[in-house]
This record gives sequence, C-alpha cells and structure tokens, in this order.
Amino acid sequence: MDSKYAALGAQKQHKNFNNVKVKRMKLSDDNTEVIKTNGHVIQLNQQKKNNLDVAENVQENRKLLPVYAVKGRLLEEIRKHNTMILIGETGSGKTTQIPQLIHEQRLEGLGMIAVTQPRRVAAITLALRVAAEMNTEIGNIVGYSVRFEDVTSPKTKVKYLTDGMLLREAVADPLLKKYSVIILDEAHERTVNTDVLFGIVKLAQKERNSHKLNTLKVIIMSATMDVDTFSKYYDNCPVIYLEGRTYPVTIYHSKMKHEDYQYAALCAIFQLHVTTPANQDFLVFLTGQEEIETVMSNIKQIAKETPGPPIRVCPLYAGLPPAKQLQVWAKAPPGTRKIVLATNIAEASVTIPQIKCVIDTGVVKERTWCTATGAERLAVRACSQAAGWQRAGRAGRTQPGAAYRLYTAAEFAARAPHHTPEIIRCPLSSTLLMLIASGMDPWYFPFIDPPPKDSIQASLTLLKELGAIDNETNPKLTVLGKKMTAFPIDPKYSKVLLNAPDYNCLEEALSLVAVLSSENVFYTPLHKRDEAYKMKQKFESPLGDHITLLNVFKAFCKATMKKQWCKENYLNHKNLSYAVEIRQQLFAVCQRLNMTVTSCGTALDQLLKCLLSGLFTNCAWSRGGPGAGAARYATGGAAGARAASLHPSSVLVRRPPPALLYGELMLSRRAYLRTVSAIEPHWLQQVAPDYARRCRAAR
Repeated sequence: MDSKYAALGAQKQHKNFNNVKVKRMKLSDDNTEVIKTNGHVIQLNQQKKNNLDVAENVQENRKLLPVYAVKGRLLEEIRKHNTMILIGETGSGKTTQIPQLIHEQRLEGLGMIAVTQPRRVAAITLALRVAAEMNTEIGNIVGYSVRFEDVTSPKTKVKYLTDGMLLREAVADPLLKKYSVIILDEAHERTVNTDVLFGIVKLAQKERNSHKLNTLKVIIMSATMDVDTFSKYYDNCPVIYLEGRTYPVTIYHSKMKHEDYQYAALCAIFQLHVTTPANQDFLVFLTGQEEIETVMSNIKQIAKETPGPPIRVCPLYAGLPPAKQLQVWAKAPPGTRKIVLATNIAEASVTIPQIKCVIDTGVVKERTWCTATGAERLAVRACSQAAGWQRAGRAGRTQPGAAYRLYTAAEFAARAPHHTPEIIRCPLSSTLLMLIASGMDPWYFPFIDPPPKDSIQASLTLLKELGAIDNETNPKLTVLGKKMTAFPIDPKYSKVLLNAPDYNCLEEALSLVAVLSSENVFYTPLHKRDEAYKMKQKFESPLGDHITLLNVFKAFCKATMKKQWCKENYLNHKNLSYAVEIRQQLFAVCQRLNMTVTSCGTALDQLLKCLLSGLFTNCAWSRGGPGAGAARYATGGAAGARAASLHPSSVLVRRPPPALLYGELMLSRRAYLRTVSAIEPHWLQQVAPDYARRCRAAR
C-alpha cells in the first residue's frame, strides 16, 4: 500500500469549536468499546417479540464503554442544564447508554425519554439492543415507533422513534407534554424532519417554561456537527465533548486523484486482500444498488484469479431483501474474508462487527429538488468531511482498524465540513403541512437554516392546489387538509385516498398507495437481469407501471408460500410484506374517517383518474419528434416545463402514449420519468381544471 497511500497515523477526529465553550470529559486510554461478535442485530431481530436475552457479560461490557466511565459527571451536567449538546466519538455508547443512565436515575420523572433517529432501521435496532441490555421485552419499558409500526405501551419510558414520527406527534401536541427528555441523535445528518424538530422542541421548551409546565430537557447528540451554529441556535447552550476512544483507527489517503472511484476501490480491495490476514473484514462505501452489484460481480470474477483467502461479498442497501441483509452481520467461516459493500446507510445507523478496514470512495448519491420544474436530481457528489470521519469510525470497533480514503489529503481538506442540509435542497410540502397543522406559520418558523423562499412558496402553492390550505400568505388547514394530516404519507397520495370513494376505487387505491409507499418491489440481480425481466412481464399492464404494481401486490396477497413465490418471481418479499402492513394502517385511518371502501373492478380508468386527482402536477405530453430512439415528453408544470424521456424500466417504453402521469421526474445523466401510466389528455381538465388552465397559459 505504500506506493499509493500515505499514512496519517492513528488519528482522532479533530473538531473546530471556535468560540464555543466546551466541557471535556477525559477518559484513560484503556477505555474501549467491546462489542460481541456474531451480530447482536441478527439475534435481536430473530427474537423481536420475545423476551430478549443478550449475550453473556452484557453489563460488564457496558462498563467498558467511554460513556459509562464518566456517567457521574455526565448525569450531573444533564441535571444542571435543560439544553445541552453532546459530542461523542463513534462507538462511545452515547445512543444506547445515555437514555439508560437517565432512566436508572429516574431523571425523566413521570414523563418519557424520546430518542430520535433519522432512519427507521436505526430506531428499531437500537430499541431492540437497549431492551435486551435492560432485560425487558420490547414494547415494555423500552419501545420504538416508526412509520406504520408502533411497539410501545403505557409502561414505555425509553422510546426510540424516527424524527418524522416525533414531528407527527407534535401535530396533536405541539408542546410534546408526554416527554420530559428529548434526545435528538445523529444531528449532523440534518434531515428535513430533524431540522424542523430543532425548532419544534425549542419552541415547546420555551412555551412550557413560560406556562410553568413540567420542564423539557433537550440533548442534541452527534459524533460530528457544527457546534458553533447549534450552540448559538439554542441560546449559547453548553457543549459537552466526551473524550475517549475505542480502538485506534489509522487514516490513509491516496497519493493521487482517482477519476474512476469504482476501479480505485477494486484496486484497494485486492491490494489489501493479498496483504492482510483473512480474519480482517472490509467495509467499502459506494453510492447505490446498481454500483454495489457491479462491484460485487467484479470482485467475484477477480477473486478467481487472485491469491488470498476465500471471499464472502455482502451487499447492504435499503432495498435489499432481509435474508441478504442478515449476511452482513453473520460471521464468515474460519479463513474466509467478509467484504461488505454498503451505501451511506452504514455511516452511522448500523454497526457491523469485525470490520478491520474501511475503504472510503469519498462519494455519495444526493437528491436535490428544482422548485420550477418539480424535478429531483440524483447526482453523485463528494461527501463532506463529517461523513468521512463517520465512515472512518466504522473501522476498529473490536480491534485497531484502518480507513483507506480513495482521495488525497488535499481533496479532503478542501471539502465542506458538513453536507448541505436536506431542508435546503428537498421538497417541503409534507413538512409544511405538519407545521401548519401544529399551528405554526412556515414563513416565520425558526429554522436553524431557513429553506429558500421560493421552495416554501412552491410547496405552499402545491398544498393550496391540493385543497389542504386556504391561502399561501397566512395558511390555515381546510377541512380536507385536516383529514390529509391523518395519513402518514405524502399529501399528494393522501388526497388520492380521500378522493377514492368518489371514483369507487378505494379498495385498489389503498393497495396501490401502500406499494408506492414501500421500497422497490422488483429485485433485479445483475447476473440474472434477463430472467428477472421475463418474470416481470407476467404482471405488466398496457396501462402502465401503476397498474403493474397493483397486479404484483394482488398476486402476492393471493400467493400461499409467499417467500418462495417472491424468490421465483424476482420480487422483494420484505418490501411487499411491508406494503401489506402499510395498507392495513392506511385502511385503519380510512375507517376512522368513516370512508366507504368500494372497488372499481376492471374499470381501471377510474383508478387512474383518482390517481391524477392527487398527482395532477405530474403530467407529461409527447413532443412527437424523434428522440434518439426513445419517446420524448414535456412535463406540464405550470411553473415551467421540462423535457424528459421514459425511464428504461417502465413497461410503457415499448408503447409510449400521447399523455401520461408520472410518479417521479428524475435527473441523472438525463431527465427520466419514472413510474408512469397512460392517461387521456382531457382528464386533466376534468380532474383539476384550474391547474389545467395555468398549464395552458404557461405553455
């Protein structure tokens, strides 16, 4: 490795605190984190509804964590301050141990401790781990709440939940009165919901103090964050830095810039493979499923002609079937090296034991939104310095480790300290609807980083056109808008469900929206694409992708041996099962709203019209001319049109219609319309006449 990589030594993360006064809790060098091998996550998932029994000596292992070593000082600071920022190294135990320490001292009083997570998988696995450590059934003292799944009870005192779920709770209770401690974890990720929660809890805390209600303690936690900005936002609250390390991680940077990071990753993998012992597993960061499958195929081919121990390659991305996900935590056979290829889901939400080497490509796939056209751009970008440190922190959790960055030290130094907050670059209609439902004015809400005004305006315009709010200047919920907030889905799709009884298709609309709310149901392995494509043809509808998805869902519900059926048809069992759960939850909301469930039978044009009633802003018309072998379309946005092509995965690619409805306008190397259905051009005038007039005027 010496020829290509320069060692920087065993580095700890250096944080620039500038003018913030930081309290440091120092630990001795031998305070290290011990994590049992063979994967607690697997064990906990398998015993999710049973009384959980963690591996031996769990209490002894807890005492070895850096957080536990300073618990007295830490609890003293929590008692003293109602708001504090806690910076702790990755693997210090802050997320699992601090809620337990607070509960052991009963600092939450009669209230609950909420611990927010940006990702669903993190909220669930952390709750399972903590419940096991506390020797209690999940849903008892420790529980979790994620979209479409609430595993809590009146006895729950420690509650892990996604930031989106806490935001929904704020709609019914803006003061969040049932919580006495709220821990906003992974604050550096800066999701839209987390950014809104920063303001929600700040206002709730202030309001509770002014009305002399029970005190709300707020703890903001991260391993990497802009502490100056956060401390100032929370009225110069104290910053606590938990000093201490797990095993040291040596950082290596590339000596040269690489144009092809996938090729560089393969070179690094096999340079390390032939020079390191077999019991040292690798974690490689890539940007998405297709890239992971390509690199996985290349590794398997190269390994046949390369010396070294046997290799087990394990992918890890959001849409992966559960059986494949479990391989990540399963211990490899003796003498076999495990190589995990992961997206940034492995940066902070998931701990993988036995990882010795991290190979960081230094890139991430990031979504940005154009307010004028409604297009989302999915582009590969350089990740921030904070993300680089998070990735490096995945190495050396059970032994000294190393992180190999496939970019130079100068490149790293030139990168932004933190990535652009999601609220600056993403659509806000769902978030603003929740804010308005909570009685907040989005124009004056105290965002830590206010989104662009044109983004707020575009989202409010959409909500007005959907009938959710009465005006855009001082928005208030309409009767329809209040009903829309009852559904934990995008406002466009809640409008579809609320309109479905008028089209006699609520039965089908529930199923379709449930599938669209889950991850991709099609599983297309790189080496069996032709076979998977043939299986998909069994479900295809000439009307388009939406009805095709509905056909898949109906067939899945009728299948007896569902796992085997999914395997044979190259479908994702986990995501289809999740869609079934979502449908049950949405059906329960419809029942509460006294909605009549009827079926349109074979009159599927009724379902497409109903879909158009919520997605009327997502129409496109054929441009008629040649388009490099693919039909070209112009979107019908009233604020501006965009030229786009059908995505190659669409069933309508071979028979493009004159007008269509799309689920997503995606910009990658070119503009693509994804999840599309054929519609009649005059439907838009029937379903959304005001919007149709604006579109004609714009064109």
